[in-house]
Amino acid sequence: MKNSLLFTPASIGPLTLRNRTIRSAAFESMCENNAPTQQLEDYHRSVAAGGIGMTTLAYASVTRNGLSFERQLWLRREIVPALRKITDAIHREGAAASIQIGHCGNMSKRSVAGEMPVSASGGINIYSPTLVRALRESEIRDIARAFGEATSLAREAGFDAVEMHAGHGYLLSQFLSPYTNHRRDSYGGSLANRMRFMNMALSEVMTAAGGDMAVLVKTNMRDGFKGGIEIDEGLEIAKELERGGAHALVLSGGFVSRAPMYVMRGEMPIKTLTHYMNCWWLKAGVRMFGRMMIPSVPFKECYFLDDALKFRRELKLPLVYVGGIVNRGNIETVLGNGFEFVQMGRSLITQPDFVNRMREHDDDPCYGSGCEHKNYCIARMYTIDMKCYKDVPDMPAKLKREIDGVH
Repeated sequence: MKNSLLFTPASIGPLTLRNRTIRSAAFESMCENNAPTQQLEDYHRSVAAGGIGMTTLAYASVTRNGLSFERQLWLRREIVPALRKITDAIHREGAAASIQIGHCGNMSKRSVAGEMPVSASGGINIYSPTLVRALRESEIRDIARAFGEATSLAREAGFDAVEMHAGHGYLLSQFLSPYTNHRRDSYGGSLANRMRFMNMALSEVMTAAGGDMAVLVKTNMRDGFKGGIEIDEGLEIAKELERGGAHALVLSGGFVSRAPMYVMRGEMPIKTLTHYMNCWWLKAGVRMFGRMMIPSVPFKECYFLDDALKFRRELKLPLVYVGGIVNRGNIETVLGNGFEFVQMGRSLITQPDFVNRMREHDDDPCYGSGCEHKNYCIARMYTIDMKCYKDVPDMPAKLKREIDGVH
């Protein structure tokens, strides 16, 4: 396309990407014993070979007690050689490699985390479901340091960038949001106090990143429900991250334990979700109350753009748009509105070479990835792995009927 920015290089701090596309940190569920597998390498290599500017390994926990799932990465020294194998494969295909680092907080259970799940405040998380205890101040400092240590390990593993996860209702977000933070010490109450842990973690990450590693932060523009962060506080958080030295922000929204589909949009196929679950009582509970616990939120293309434009007007650092990118026209709209990069997740599942295909169809503004946003990949990935329903030839008939009915 004439005058398109899509296939032009652009920088995030010290890192220059070959084009404006980033594979978002969508959870792959491709780990065994919280360590990388050949499947994880093959997937990210295919996305890199498919033309992406940078691909992001998802949801790597900085500590064991920050794990949500058995098939999730735990970034620790013993897996550095396996991660290096993945970054080498990505680099050979000409793409940059990033890894998202975070801590799930109350979105865990004792069997995975090795202890009672922790958060900003104690209570019950009905979405796990589990009892949760509040972190002590010394533990908060320890986890902040763990973010820095994870960044150092990422450097050893050959990553060009880290993406600090401060959104979606995970631990940093649990401190930021008044919905989950009811503390009465210096980490609770005012927004300045609620941002304290985030600032500590960012400081550790920036120090560890040094001058040659890019640092992105995923942050919520709003939590997506009454009583959570709204745009005004979301903007203040983003400005604080800019002041803290972050090289780019990934603008998102939603809260996995309160408004999960605000993050992803559309309808969750409940029968499919429970079909893959192993825990009988959780399966029964979700079958009975799933529609109430995971209400649908209508999907539309570029669904975060209206909110993101408010952030674009207020911030100077590079911004990464994510949410509802399904075709070339969406990307051109976003880049034309002043965003430096676009992130895509679901669009790269069934077509990891979507970026190269767009180049081949450069004269077609409507060229799309083929993603229909049925959310089968999401319903499946928490138990097995991330896969599009189109790539599952032996899908049970009852699930096929449900997926066909999702709009």
